[in-house]
Amino acid sequence: MSSHFQGSWRFSINYSLGVFVLLGMVLLSDGYGPCNFKPTQWSLAHATFYGDETASATIGGACGYGDLFKNGYGKETAAISPVLFMNGKGCGGCYQLMCVDSKWCITKGGGYGGYGGGSTSVIVTATNLSPPSWLKPSKGYTPGVHFDLSVPAFKKIAISQGGIIPIKYRRVPCVRKGGITFTLQGNNYWLLAFPMNVGGAGDIAQMWVKGCRTGWISMTQNWGTAYQAFAQLGGQSLSFKLQSYSDREIIIAYNVIPPYWRVGMTYQAKVNFH
Repeated sequence: MSSHFQGSWRFSINYSLGVFVLLGMVLLSDGYGPCNFKPTQWSLAHATFYGDETASATIGGACGYGDLFKNGYGKETAAISPVLFMNGKGCGGCYQLMCVDSKWCITKGGGYGGYGGGSTSVIVTATNLSPPSWLKPSKGYTPGVHFDLSVPAFKKIAISQGGIIPIKYRRVPCVRKGGITFTLQGNNYWLLAFPMNVGGAGDIAQMWVKGCRTGWISMTQNWGTAYQAFAQLGGQSLSFKLQSYSDREIIIAYNVIPPYWRVGMTYQAKVNFH
């Protein structure tokens, strides 16, 4: 084999490997790689419900998601107790819940009264704050953890006459369609952004914003999932960098906001956590 051929062959392999590595980095940075957030172990707690069949009482809430139906969260939502809410850092997390050891549990066959295995489950998004559990902690149950479900979500796992039911729960990845959305409030000198439709872990630890004429500006949490920046950003296209709370993954949504942005508008990125 000639030295020229050997050099070309090595270059081709190195170039191909470089392309694959670069492609992998792009996929991960864009949030379109394999599922990064893994389900946690099951734990025990209690759950109840609030509102009625329409789930209209769930609209709004302490996370700042507003109209849950319009913004894609639907009826399968939950208010979570302070130990899970964590001053808003727990907003957006997804939980799989299953009724256990109760005569009110709904079974997979459509009946009720199932004990232990065989019960149905539901996946809900944390969108609100509930009071802590006032029940006396029993063996194996996580102190202070409580879920207030929408009625439609509760009725997927238990008969409503059960009131407060024992459950097992775990964190699971949030599966979302499309990219993260950003609803803007404030003015040209004070930006308030609400990230929604967040996949993967679903929660947000930190946000940064960058105008086309600025560097990255660290945003502070205002309340719930609302993050703010005191900067003159009017008339600039905006990019956001987000870090998830549970697994510390970081993604960047470049130029997601056009320079003619207005408060009250919602803009969708092409990237998301997974």
